[in-house]
Amino acid sequence: MILLPLLLLASAADQKASDKLPPANPLPPPTSEEGQVMAPINAMFDGLARRDSATILAAMRPDATAVVAAEKADGTRSVRRMTAADFAAGVKPGPERFEERLSDPAIEIDGDIAMVWSPYTFLIDGKVHHCGVDHFDLVRESGSWKVANVTWSSRTTGCAAQ
Repeated sequence: MILLPLLLLASAADQKASDKLPPANPLPPPTSEEGQVMAPINAMFDGLARRDSATILAAMRPDATAVVAAEKADGTRSVRRMTAADFAAGVKPGPERFEERLSDPAIEIDGDIAMVWSPYTFLIDGKVHHCGVDHFDLVRESGSWKVANVTWSSRTTGCAAQ
């Protein structure tokens, strides 16, 4: 039993000495339970990228909500709560290319409820526009996961280049 922690410690020391980055943690495969939880989130991001509000709404419960806690560059803050329909209606067709990237999502599942928490970066035409943290509450009904609520913070300062 003592050998395993020593091996892990030695592995960490070897990694520091070599200055290599740790292995990437890709998103869970779609066949795993975590991958199934991520499916409606990925569908929402696909709808956002295609600027297709119907795709976004299909990933959400009809009574879902969305909340954004925004911080402007001057330090002013606001919180806005909206219905899923209002949230999706804000995604309109346009020439810009939208992309939202999650980094290292934490996925927690208990029976038919799940939570996903992850830092994100939002890009427009490949350039960082804003960043923050996404928090998704999901429920599984009739074997299908749906977003019950999405809450995110949004700021334009301190965002890492992608």
